[in-house]
Amino acid sequence: MDQQPRGEKIVLTYKKNSFLLFLLVLGFQAVFAQSKLEGFLKPSDTLNVKRKNAVFITEAVLASGALIGLNQLWYANYPKSKFHFINDNSEWLQMDKVGHFYSSYQMGRLGSEMLEWSGASKKDQLLYGSGLGFVFLSAVEVFDGFSSEWGASTGDIVANASGTALYVSQELLWNEQRVIPKFSFHTTQYAKYRPNALGHSFAEQLLKDYNGQTYWLSVNLHSFLKDSKIPKWLNLAVGYGADGMVSGNGESSDLFLAANNARTRQFYLSFDVDLTKIKTNSHLLKTVFSVLNTVKIPAPTVEIKQFNQFKLHFIYF
Repeated sequence: MDQQPRGEKIVLTYKKNSFLLFLLVLGFQAVFAQSKLEGFLKPSDTLNVKRKNAVFITEAVLASGALIGLNQLWYANYPKSKFHFINDNSEWLQMDKVGHFYSSYQMGRLGSEMLEWSGASKKDQLLYGSGLGFVFLSAVEVFDGFSSEWGASTGDIVANASGTALYVSQELLWNEQRVIPKFSFHTTQYAKYRPNALGHSFAEQLLKDYNGQTYWLSVNLHSFLKDSKIPKWLNLAVGYGADGMVSGNGESSDLFLAANNARTRQFYLSFDVDLTKIKTNSHLLKTVFSVLNTVKIPAPTVEIKQFNQFKLHFIYF
């Protein structure tokens, strides 16, 4: 067998060592970057003024940008009017109101947790953080109020206030969130009949097609039964949804839909997971778990339709 020349062996050995050194450097860089990220995500033990100011500035910039964009992309295409209120409480079987409740709660939770990250006091978290959802969504109601196509909704405002109140009341009562509003979604057949109202793309349907949305109240069992052996992360979830809706009040120009689809409410019972109760020392994972905890975990579910019909889903989302 021909032996490999000594020079080539040296070159190959050098290349291998260089490659291993390169991987080692990458590994150290990844560890260092993760360490810096962990340090950044760790909540401050005391008030960090720079962080607190950064939170307020970021919220102001993002909220202002969102409102300006919403006004230009949506409201600017419709005629203006004097500020007025409407009563739309009977529309969409109240799914839109539940959506306001959920959004206000989750935005308030986010605002409060961001201030916690800055080291702000509990009082400041509740005063200035938890109201983020109510303030932002109320600004959207002002836009609605000045649009001739819509109007400010008292029902929406009550729903916004209720979502904020759920977060604040639990912090005051228990210093923790035992009942968490969550969300799940699946596509339905209705969007193709009225895509302008229910959405063309998946992203639009996620926001507009109330038939596919389910809103949950996810209750942490261990928080109420602390002496039990129930896992700390196990939740029982009660959900609400609706079906057969192609318009707000049931009017439809599509005869097939009008004749063959009754507007019905659905109630659900399922298990869920409170991801924030999973123990970890990683602040990165804690942040990821906090974000994902807005969504209901797919699980076996009992569905109860409005007209006393029961259905078992092996997995429902």
